[in-house]
Amino acid sequence: MARISVLDDDVSLEEPTLVEGFPGVGLVGKIATDHMIEAHEMDHYANVHCDGLPRVAVYREDNPAVTTPVRLYVDTERDLVALRSDVPVKPGAATEVAGCLESWFAETATFPVFLSGLGREKGEAPPALYGLATGDGGDRLDRVEVEDPPEAGLVSGPTGAMLAEALERGRDAVGLVVESDPQFPDPEAARILIREGIDPIAGTETDTDGLVDQAEEIREAKQEFAERMQRATEESSQAEPLKMFQ
Repeated sequence: MARISVLDDDVSLEEPTLVEGFPGVGLVGKIATDHMIEAHEMDHYANVHCDGLPRVAVYREDNPAVTTPVRLYVDTERDLVALRSDVPVKPGAATEVAGCLESWFAETATFPVFLSGLGREKGEAPPALYGLATGDGGDRLDRVEVEDPPEAGLVSGPTGAMLAEALERGRDAVGLVVESDPQFPDPEAARILIREGIDPIAGTETDTDGLVDQAEEIREAKQEFAERMQRATEESSQAEPLKMFQ
């Protein structure tokens, strides 16, 4: 049964901003979301039980308790929610997962910020960041001066399905697309996501120096995960150019 199982009913949220961290190209969304959870010492708020998510149990070092692979974390002071995912979502399940989460967004008046990587070979210039929007989400992009995409494209995977769900329901939402390493975890791109996109939109201040300083450590820690994602790239959330004749 699809549901969001809240662990603490005393937690009060007003109109929270949610940062989505499903894994995708460069693992940028996951790295950015995981970093924000740690940097702001966010509390484990809810377990996500959605049809289509793998039926697996996750455990942590020095802790015997198991949890769901997709969880919500909260910072009530900043009115911030983060979705942390330890698993990819299969293409056939993306629509079910998006519908499950959309119901919770509607109940809690949540403003979602969806994150995606656009595969680009690394160059000397910092990764570029582009904004997408549904409903009145474009107003927030205008206020924080996130650039429009320079070419047509599409967003796939669970992130794309959630954007499509928001579009269908007329929900205000933002999508952030950052140029990312197409083969390896990209903490530099995740840092751009936070510094130039998430923080301005959510009104937060996140120390991101550690993302670059510890880039090699993050790369090693995520390497096995990235290799699994490369073997099944169709399961990833990603943005890509849309080729067509005009």
